[in-house]
This record gives sequence, structure tokens and C-alpha cells, in this order.
Amino acid sequence: MPELPEIETIRTGLTPWLIGRRICRIEHHVTRLRWPLPVDAMQHELPGQTIRALHRRGKYLLWELDTGHLVIHLGMSGRLFRDDPQRNRTRHDHLFWILDDESRICLHDPRRFGAVLWIKGIWQQHPLFISLGREPLESDFDAAWLWQNGQGRRVALHAWLIQGRVVVGVGNIYAAEALHLAGLHPARPAHSLSQNEAQALVDAVRQVLNQAIAMGGTTVRDYRQSDGSMGYFAVALQVYGRENLPCPRCATPIARLRLGQRSVYYCPDCQPAL
Repeated sequence: MPELPEIETIRTGLTPWLIGRRICRIEHHVTRLRWPLPVDAMQHELPGQTIRALHRRGKYLLWELDTGHLVIHLGMSGRLFRDDPQRNRTRHDHLFWILDDESRICLHDPRRFGAVLWIKGIWQQHPLFISLGREPLESDFDAAWLWQNGQGRRVALHAWLIQGRVVVGVGNIYAAEALHLAGLHPARPAHSLSQNEAQALVDAVRQVLNQAIAMGGTTVRDYRQSDGSMGYFAVALQVYGRENLPCPRCATPIARLRLGQRSVYYCPDCQPAL
């Protein structure tokens, strides 16, 4: 699933092509993805509106238009990219935005777990956003807040990081990499963090996410950047997907465990259990 680095990479990649452009029309070839599409708005309200800005909140991309925000989520395998208007549509190309410079943006989603929503009014008060956690690259995601949030919480650190109510956009891959960098076992309960460990974890999350953004995200299967190229953070992975391979730090074989029906990778030496 595309996480924060992937959505941020797509946002920055599309920004030069979209800001100031006017939507001429929207072609839809399905009426729902994860949820029903805002078909009436796409046909009658959105055409003619100008794209004022692109924002990201967690794993959601928001197009700021004249009268509201178009919200796009890529689900498990979605892609959003600047398309060749002459290219023939393929089976999983579900939406096309045709712009006033005759370019078009395509939403491709084989599993149809993505979403496109139209929000008028204050988007932050929409049910999708109201319970989201803090942005990991913002200043209010700090050690004091993280440590306090973990008090009394018995949930495993890995599950705590990826649930989205504490911090947003840190999926399975990035949680594993951050915990390895911070030297924390993924199954440790959140309440066991010391304040120094909370600081190490905040620093690790930021370092991993910033590095992933700089490398265009992580392509494991489906993800592509807005220009179609892969994300290259996969070559920098230290533990994720590397079971039985040597830890780059200490050469101990990487181990795998199951937490919440997910495979979680870690180094038994660098990340000792309590």
C-alpha cells in the first residue's frame, strides 16, 4: 500500500503539472472504487474549476479546487500519473482528468481499494481525517508527546506505529525500518518506552521517511511515481523482506515474526526483546 513517502513523491511530482490548471472534464469508467464515486460532482461541478494547490494528509492526496477538495486514496495498488492522452485505455484505468492544456491524469487501480471523494467545507472535519494521528515530519510529532501517548498502552510498538491514530503514513515497511534504526524490538509494548527511546524512535521515523522520499518511495510490487518510474528505497532496506540475510549493522540473520497478521522483520541482536 502506498504510504506517506509514496504519496508525498506523487504530490511533488504532479504539482508542476497541476497547479493553475483547469479541469475540463472527468471521464469515469466505474461508479465506485472502495466507496461510490462522486459522479454527479465530477460531471457537473468539478469541470471548470482550477487546481489551486496539492496537499497531503497521511496517505491521502488532496486537490484544492475553487469550491472544495478532491480527495484521492490509492488503496493497495493504485497509481496516479500524468498520462499520454493518445494512450489507449487499459482495463484498470478507472478515471481520467482532462485539463485545459489537453494533458490528462489517470487513476489506475487494479484492486479497486482506492477512493475518490469530493469534500466541500472544512476537509479536516470529515470523518476520514478527524481521528488521524500526527504528521511524522511536523514539529508536533515529538518525543514528549510520543512517550506520553504510549503510557498505559500494551499494544506492540510495530502495531502502534502503523495504526494511524498515533502517527500517520508509517506503514509496515517504514515501521520495521524505523524500529531497527532505533534499536527497538517490534513486539515491545508501547508503554515500555523510556523518554530517551521515544526520542530515538521519533528521530528514526523521520530519518527513514525522509530518506524514502528522497529516493522516490518504495516499489515492492505495484507502486510507481507520477512519471511511471519506480521508487528506489527498496535498495536501502535494512530488515524488511530480508529474513535470514545478515543484518547490515551486525551480520546477525534477520528474523521474522507475526504481529497482527503481518510479517514483521527485525534483527534479534540490534533489537533485543525486554
